[in-house]
Amino acid sequence: MTHDCDILVIGSGIGGLYFALKAAQYGKVIVVTKKARWEAATNLAQGGIASVMSTADSYDAHITDTLDAGAGLCHRDIVEKVVKAGPECIQELSRIGVEFSVKTESGSSKPDSDNGGYALGREGGHSQNRVVHAADFTGRAIEDALIKATRSHKNIKIYEDYYSIDLITQHQLKDRMLMGDNAECYGAYVLNIEENRVEIFRAKAVMLATGGGGRIYIHTTNPDIATGDGVAMAYRAGARIGNLEFVQFHPTTLYHPLANSFLISEAVRGEGGRLVLKSGEPFMKKYHWQAELAPRDIVARAIDSELKRTGAQCVYLDVTHLGRDFLQRRFPTIYKKCMEFGIDIASEPIPVVPAAHYFCGGVVTDEFGRTDIRNLFACGEVAMTGMHGANRLASNSLLEAVAFAEFAAGKLGECLAESHDLPEIPPWDESGVFDSEEWVIVSHDKNTLARMMWDYVGIVRSDNRLRKAWERCTLMARDMTEFYRKNPVRSEVIELRNMETVALLLIESAMMRKESRGLHYNIDYPQKDNENFLRDTIRRRQAE
Repeated sequence: MTHDCDILVIGSGIGGLYFALKAAQYGKVIVVTKKARWEAATNLAQGGIASVMSTADSYDAHITDTLDAGAGLCHRDIVEKVVKAGPECIQELSRIGVEFSVKTESGSSKPDSDNGGYALGREGGHSQNRVVHAADFTGRAIEDALIKATRSHKNIKIYEDYYSIDLITQHQLKDRMLMGDNAECYGAYVLNIEENRVEIFRAKAVMLATGGGGRIYIHTTNPDIATGDGVAMAYRAGARIGNLEFVQFHPTTLYHPLANSFLISEAVRGEGGRLVLKSGEPFMKKYHWQAELAPRDIVARAIDSELKRTGAQCVYLDVTHLGRDFLQRRFPTIYKKCMEFGIDIASEPIPVVPAAHYFCGGVVTDEFGRTDIRNLFACGEVAMTGMHGANRLASNSLLEAVAFAEFAAGKLGECLAESHDLPEIPPWDESGVFDSEEWVIVSHDKNTLARMMWDYVGIVRSDNRLRKAWERCTLMARDMTEFYRKNPVRSEVIELRNMETVALLLIESAMMRKESRGLHYNIDYPQKDNENFLRDTIRRRQAE
């Protein structure tokens, strides 16, 4: 079965859906998503969107904060472009229907004009209050509004439970693999999960908006669908992949056996939450002058250090001094979730541990979200635009996703005008006999991979651990390649194949960087090396 459209969007988070809305003016848009459309990392984002909305703030301050957090690897031109796009992105989301929290003038119901009418929070690494939010469920508020808008648009059709397998380029047309500007994308092979049938989606332009790959780690804040699919597909198609070694570990997720790494927002520390040991002793001043408001990589390493020093299973985030009324109003989701687990955050500290949270690296793009492969765009966590460098500044991720969706949509008219008739695409090869006796490989390798990545390629790394991880991951990837070739395609197999591809790329990127910078910390090279490593780490599949 073949589905034709003008624009194909793979992924249904903030970047994908916002792009779909903007792209719909140019023609028929199809969005494919491997789960329900609301299952995205966007939906879990609590903090908000960083943007200059206050008269006390400035673009220069936001740019400086972003560059400082990025530890020398941010692309300044991209940072300036995204930051300056921020206010209009906020206004556009408001027009779409996102109801952000507002701040009123003292003693009045009138919005505070000094903040553009918005309540502005502050998170780690920010010098000003600039985080626009909807209480502590910003992501859900944005996703709900975008789903409502796309569902009602006549030019947009969404296919749920459709798992993208591979991008279609000249490689699938029996030509050799072509790199860079010589390669073109014509769509994707996609598995209809309910029918267990591979279908062809042909398009003149394709947007990758598949999110990150946090599920390659045993502890992560990411949804189950975050398995690195977009990065793996783009790599197999010949696109450059950049800076995968920079994985942001969120410092504070709820430590509870049933919590599934529930995120405790950065904004909690921004509002005055204090990190303490079980004894109540604060410890962040030992690690950074900004204490709890230090950049995330420093906070995560500080917690990791204290856990190893004390042998404790968790540290604690104390917000009891903020008062019950404030906590219920400002953090209703966190308050309610903790109460479900018997933790009253107004009277007792929250047990927390770090967890894999955000990939700063991904598919390399230009300033308009264009990849090396013609007609293929990328935005959001799947992309490496140059915005985040070696460490993402808090709440810059949703900003980047919306901004680059906007930038990419602005190039669609030009892209479609240059397009030609799409080629006939060969049907998917369905050969192979499912080997049920070997199926245990999939479930076993998935757990083994996630545990290995946490232990060997986590917050703190070493040459020895990276080498062991590479050896084990190489063997697993080889076995999965054989399994994939011999068996009919299944969603679980596609997922593990992608996870192992991304894990191996991440490990190799980490091995290449012989220094410590931002989110990459190697005990064998504890210092920055600006002479040799003030550059992006690029990986690319060799042409066949």
